[in-house]
Amino acid sequence: MWSKRESVDYALQRRRALEALRGRVRSLTAADVCDADPMLIRAAFHHGELSETRCPVGGCGRLVHLHYVFGDQLGQYSGRIKSVKELEEMENEYGEFKVCVVEVCTECGWNHLIASYVLGDGVKRRPPRRQPTVEDLYG
Repeated sequence: MWSKRESVDYALQRRRALEALRGRVRSLTAADVCDADPMLIRAAFHHGELSETRCPVGGCGRLVHLHYVFGDQLGQYSGRIKSVKELEEMENEYGEFKVCVVEVCTECGWNHLIASYVLGDGVKRRPPRRQPTVEDLYG
């Protein structure tokens, strides 16, 4: 992705959570860190991209990455999940939007924000015209 900037890696926070889980003090339990919302697990199951790494909590399965996009220029499409291919297309269509990458284990419920960054070509644009949704039509 040619326009990637303002990149933040959350590896230290992830490592701290895992050390608290496995460490001598054991201030966290598996129930504390494997607390993914059912909607997040469902989104990971249907829309996630399979990662090469295994679940760090119990090695129960492969992790799935979700790429959430946020931004004023996205309009009503802000907060949606996009694939890497869609992100590459979007960086030419929008001036600026933020991407948050979340890793999720669909088996045990481990989830953690692993990275965030900004994409876009830098040209300010108006958000797209709002399209009616099912909620608008049927309440």
